Amino acid sequence: MGNGGSAVKVCTDHQGGINWLSLSPDGQRLLTGSEDGTARLWSTADSQCRGHFRGHESYITFCHLENEAAFTCSADHTIRKWDVVTGQCLAIYRGHTSIVNRILVAKNYLFSGSYDRTARCWSMDKEKQIQEFRGHRNCVLTLAHYSSRDVLEEEEEEEEEEEKVSRDLLVTGSTDCTVKVWWVSSGRCYQTLLGHTGAVLCLILDAPNRELFSGSTDYTIRTWNIVTGEQLKVFKEHQGSVICLELVNRHLYSGSADRTVKCWFVDTGERIQTYKAHKHSVSTLKYHAGILFTGSGDACARAFNSRSGVLQKIFRGHKFIINCIQIHNELLYTASHDGTLRIWDIRGICKRNKRRLKKERSVQGRSSQKGSLSRLFNNKVGCMVQQENGE
Repeated sequence: MGNGGSAVKVCTDHQGGINWLSLSPDGQRLLTGSEDGTARLWSTADSQCRGHFRGHESYITFCHLENEAAFTCSADHTIRKWDVVTGQCLAIYRGHTSIVNRILVAKNYLFSGSYDRTARCWSMDKEKQIQEFRGHRNCVLTLAHYSSRDVLEEEEEEEEEEEKVSRDLLVTGSTDCTVKVWWVSSGRCYQTLLGHTGAVLCLILDAPNRELFSGSTDYTIRTWNIVTGEQLKVFKEHQGSVICLELVNRHLYSGSADRTVKCWFVDTGERIQTYKAHKHSVSTLKYHAGILFTGSGDACARAFNSRSGVLQKIFRGHKFIINCIQIHNELLYTASHDGTLRIWDIRGICKRNKRRLKKERSVQGRSSQKGSLSRLFNNKVGCMVQQENGE
């Protein structure tokens, strides 16, 4: 295991902690949202700041970057849309009456969740609220979106014509311990998922398998069937709040306040690995090329071999909690409450991991070949025995 050494670059332009970091779909830009009330746009080609978005009257809680537009939400109760080329504010979405915690862009919709106990849907072009989702008894912390076309058979679909026009659904997680699923077109609650006894901090959706995963301050992760609302499994081994989730190839990774990440095999509910070494809560995680990257309240990022759980590298340099990480072109980007964006070269550990995976596949291939030869030999012996017995 190597020490992380120095970052390739440290960007210190923000005057307050960075709360979120978003990567554009084309990978060309990064967006940071800060406690200083501004957002900054960065080029992934040269790590230079290419835009400074100013206008919010309080700190930015979350941000989202598309290829041509950026979105920020704030404690000033508003959401803003920005032109990534000119830096001009294109739209201000007003309506929430408290801090906006989270935004989500899906199709032509902009969704938001707030401390005012509501989620809302906005027209991205007209600064107009399309729908309000009211029913939670406390603040909305996390959002997910899917279409019923992705999960429902024709005979299962709702009969109401209003729902049939737009089959999009919004999922909200709240500090009232519930998860709610809403029809976007009508704002009607489709189902309420009950079971958690603490605030729901994170959601992750697997629409093709009709599953939703929720992590909570009750120390559990729960799996739900998003068609029936049935609770399928409860993952109980964490000893602290479940803060973040990542789903890769039917393996669920969960980061917790208990200073660990756990890997679960979704199909059986079995916990197959625990990643230790963190000295504080695990605040964010990202899977990349067989490596699990984590950010922690101990101001360090870490890289683990996802299979063995072995710690491969520690990235030291931040002074406070790492709130978000992104990976692009074998560079690791970490954003911290210390106000800096740090960029780390991970080519070395990615290369070593690729060699290790290649070696493992080669060993598995030889083992499989031996197994095939063994089966062939046994079959031949069996045939000879049968012939001798006159069978």
